Amino acid sequence: MQQTNKIILASQSPRRIELLKKWGLSFKVIPSTIKEKIIHKRPSAIVKSLSYQKAKSVKQEKPGAIVIGADTIVVLNGKIVGKPKNKEHSIQILNELNGSFHKVYTGVTILSDNKELVFYDVAKVKMQKLSDDKLKTLFGKHMDKAGSYAVQDKDDCFVKKIYGDYYTVVGMPYIKLKKELKKFKIYLK
Repeated sequence: MQQTNKIILASQSPRRIELLKKWGLSFKVIPSTIKEKIIHKRPSAIVKSLSYQKAKSVKQEKPGAIVIGADTIVVLNGKIVGKPKNKEHSIQILNELNGSFHKVYTGVTILSDNKELVFYDVAKVKMQKLSDDKLKTLFGKHMDKAGSYAVQDKDDCFVKKIYGDYYTVVGMPYIKLKKELKKFKIYLK
């Protein structure tokens, strides 16, 4: 476990903060304020690029620190499903995801003064086919999450099965992150 205060998470995502604390990491939160630019078409390239943009923008202001940036997207039938813009958009997203198989991509960048690591993980998610009444309970509930749902929310019965790393769907792929942080002499629980 790393006990330095020189680790920075370039995200204010409550889920990422909670996970890194749970895994024993001591860090500061300095969210990136960049305007995200999507310059790729492949989902894996998109999340790697956006995580890098976020980490790089914070790293420029914090020499000597190790900065972790991350980005997550949901992909359904080749189409990127982002965060809902409003409640009506949330309804549309949840109706599209209802009973579907889709993929969740999370890209992560770790930057130090002399090392850059950029990687991603993908998990496949099978959603329950919910009745209209059950689906309505989710409308507008998760406005800050790609796909408008939260796999970690115990009240949501939307996710049926995850093929891959559960934490990739939450927004921080534990298995790959743990392996890559070792290259910076940082060890997770």
